[in-house]
Amino acid sequence: MTVAGRASEAAGKNRRAVPQTALLVGGLVLLAVLAVLSMGVGARHVAPGEVLRALFDYQGTDDHVVVRDVRAPRALLAVAVGAALAVAGALIQTLARNPLAEPGILGVTAGAGFAVTLGSAAGLAGGQAGELGFAIVGSVAAALLVAAVGRTSPLRLVLTGVAVTAVLNGVALGLRLMLPDTFDLYRFWSVGTLAGREQASLSWPLTAIAVSLAGALLLSKALNALTLGENVAHTLGANVGRVRVTTLVLITVLSGAATAVAGPILFVGLIVPHLVRRPASGSVPWLIAYTMVLGPILLLAADMAARVLLPTGEVPVAIVTAFLGGPMLIWAVRRYGAGSL
Repeated sequence: MTVAGRASEAAGKNRRAVPQTALLVGGLVLLAVLAVLSMGVGARHVAPGEVLRALFDYQGTDDHVVVRDVRAPRALLAVAVGAALAVAGALIQTLARNPLAEPGILGVTAGAGFAVTLGSAAGLAGGQAGELGFAIVGSVAAALLVAAVGRTSPLRLVLTGVAVTAVLNGVALGLRLMLPDTFDLYRFWSVGTLAGREQASLSWPLTAIAVSLAGALLLSKALNALTLGENVAHTLGANVGRVRVTTLVLITVLSGAATAVAGPILFVGLIVPHLVRRPASGSVPWLIAYTMVLGPILLLAADMAARVLLPTGEVPVAIVTAFLGGPMLIWAVRRYGAGSL
């Protein structure tokens, strides 16, 4: 390539990078605005100005207590869970080369539900702390099993995940049907919601999510090479085996921690990567960056809608995301074909 050709190519990349950067900055601004608005929405309305005063000039009034002690932790949880599920979805779709893949394909959700059911049956999963611990252990164990059996190829990974999920869901359902008390304890965790979850001890799950998000950004360039094919990735210096294992670990931690703290919230990992795939222009680093911002935006918006849809009380946020995700899944199947499933 001539010097003029290389200069033209570099100029084209710079022109694309400017809109992509502007779009990312705009998303961050929208995220900040939605976070402030979410702290004011609910049974007790708080004006945005009062929300800002509660955050930066705390006076101890009733509104300030509601914002600081309840809604700010809930908004932080929505940001963390939304980012974790969205980035996990982008990673699994990139790794499996399947645009219809989502984090639950590794058996993470089924493993968490099975472990919570088992812990409840044994009388060890009482309270949020117990449910959280069992959900984390179960999600990690299920993902390790799926990864160990299906690590040799993306197709085998998907099939193993489907099989393990079916088995765990079947056994857990049998336990819940035989033990009504276990069902009563499980159903409170199984409703994917942010309401009341902020009262649990979340320091470890949120730290794990933050570290894993940073790891996803660091790994994105290697994944970018992997999308070009294994031979090309080897030529570019990427260790394909190590990249796959690291990606599986990140997906497990992100989706497992998010599911443990908020319960099963479906479709976020499926919807968000599709919404940002076009502006990402085939770049995995940009895809990860965009999903890291749009995931929290989607979950914050869904959580606000969940608070105001019914006058009698809140709707679980998982119902709102399912309502949005159903049509999105139909669109994705029509676009990519049933063969991608």
